[in-house]
Amino acid sequence: MAISDILVFNFLSLSIASLFIDTYLSSKHFQQLGAASLFIVSLLFAFPAHAEQNKRNESTQQQNRAKLSDVQQAIATQESNIFDTNKQRSNLERQLKTDDLAIAKVAKAINDIEVKLSNTQVKIATLAREKQQLTIAKKKQERLLAQQLRAAYTTGQHDYLKLLLNQNQSDKIQRTISYYQYLNQARTKEIDKFQATITKLLQVNTEHQEQVTYLQQLKAEQLQQGTQLRTSKKQRSKTLSKLSRKLLSSQQQLNKLKAEENNLNQALHKLAAIIQAEIDLTGLSKLKRKLSWPVKGRMLHRFGSRKQGYLKWKGVLISAPISRQVQTIHNGTVLFSDWLKGYGLLTVIDHGNGYMSLYAHNQTLLKAVGDRVETGEPIALVGQSGGQDQSGLYFEIRHRGKALNPKLWCK
Repeated sequence: MAISDILVFNFLSLSIASLFIDTYLSSKHFQQLGAASLFIVSLLFAFPAHAEQNKRNESTQQQNRAKLSDVQQAIATQESNIFDTNKQRSNLERQLKTDDLAIAKVAKAINDIEVKLSNTQVKIATLAREKQQLTIAKKKQERLLAQQLRAAYTTGQHDYLKLLLNQNQSDKIQRTISYYQYLNQARTKEIDKFQATITKLLQVNTEHQEQVTYLQQLKAEQLQQGTQLRTSKKQRSKTLSKLSRKLLSSQQQLNKLKAEENNLNQALHKLAAIIQAEIDLTGLSKLKRKLSWPVKGRMLHRFGSRKQGYLKWKGVLISAPISRQVQTIHNGTVLFSDWLKGYGLLTVIDHGNGYMSLYAHNQTLLKAVGDRVETGEPIALVGQSGGQDQSGLYFEIRHRGKALNPKLWCK
């Protein structure tokens, strides 16, 4: 209630009081004067007090409404910030996948080049040895031909036509003619061998030079791919740095890990549904303590240890340097070979009878879906894909979807 309203109310109250007093005086009701006066005075004090209380209540309500509006605005701002943060994280995670795949492509190219370099160097060494052997054979044949030519020159002092016309020494003539024929045949054979050696030597020289040129091209390509790999790694580092600034609470981190684990379980269930039993894949049930670890390194996280909240590790995380070969623990068929959120570049191998092995956080994958792999065969290179801050391999063994302790199988 406004102050002007209170003044008007007080004026009206005084007027009513005066009217009551005049009425009582004219009626000579003096005995009621005291009670009426008290009633009027109480009215004069009661109404202003009630108005003041209403004023305070209204002010409090206005303040509460203002606070509620501020809280609602803060909630809306926070929800908007959370939405923007989640959107940015999603974009950064997609960018991380792109970065991981770019690194994988370059790393695979470098690995292929290294294999080609090794094969080329072996071939060059083989050709060099063959070239040396041919050169030795060529020199030997040259000496033999030289001896034959000297022998022919020595015996060639007789005129061949005179020997034929001479009828007095027919036996000697026959022997000489036979000797000439023998020398000619031997010389012709050696000349043919010499020509074949020369031809082969030329071929080897040409192939050797081609392989040397190819080796130089491979080395140049390797340098180029190395530069591209460093560029891709820098881009990935920037993405990880941006992701690290989008800090998650413990509950958000737990929810994130649960979602990633659910994605993996769903993927494995789908793979299990499409597995076609192979007669020669007998599983791992009889191979406890007989298998080798897929990579050598220090154990960072063990099976069953606490991961986040109530979540536990369903495999092991092994520290290893980038680009070290990851080898399959047993023969099988590649079921999955791709990038999966939370696990990076992932390979899953079916070993038969419901047994699978899983290899995650690789730098690149060397096998495609459907490929048959043998025990100890390289299937990937160690990396840190999937958002890892250090290089290593995450490794699981599962039987019909249930995670098993790898230490019971690997020695």
